[in-house]
Amino acid sequence: MKKRAESFRRTQPPLKQNRGASSTRKDEAMILPVVAVLKEIYEKGRDYLWPKPEVCPCCKASRLWGHGFVLAYFDGQLGGVYLRRYRCPQCNSVLRLKPEGYFKRFQSSIQDIRASICHRLKSNCCQGGFSRTREGHWYKALKRKAKAYLGDAIGDDLLQAFDRLCQMGKVPVSRSI
Repeated sequence: MKKRAESFRRTQPPLKQNRGASSTRKDEAMILPVVAVLKEIYEKGRDYLWPKPEVCPCCKASRLWGHGFVLAYFDGQLGGVYLRRYRCPQCNSVLRLKPEGYFKRFQSSIQDIRASICHRLKSNCCQGGFSRTREGHWYKALKRKAKAYLGDAIGDDLLQAFDRLCQMGKVPVSRSI
């Protein structure tokens, strides 16, 4: 019995290593914002001409392959929108293009989120047009993140905190710190 187990171990091929894998950080942006009109992308679907990135943001390789489309949903659109993907054969990264003006993993535009928070600060009630729960999440997350990154120096000016966090490259209304 022992011999059989040893021979089985010897015949197993070694685990595949991820060839060309780079040592990039997980939080590095693999979603690339592109200047594009969401309405035009929605109307043209897969026929929309997406600009191809010149280099991979992870390994700076210049060869990128088309890797199909992914369906994404945005506020103000009745259905999903096809976003273009590219794959880097060097480091096996998958890049997804999206219209500029949206935070990563958010369906609402940055402008709409900021307007909602501005309305909430002025009138102490929700703006409407979005669910009350969603607007509440944005507001609470902004307060929490402003305190974590900016401390008490920002005071009660949450709009200024929103802008400063955006300048720092942070998503001011995400729950993660």
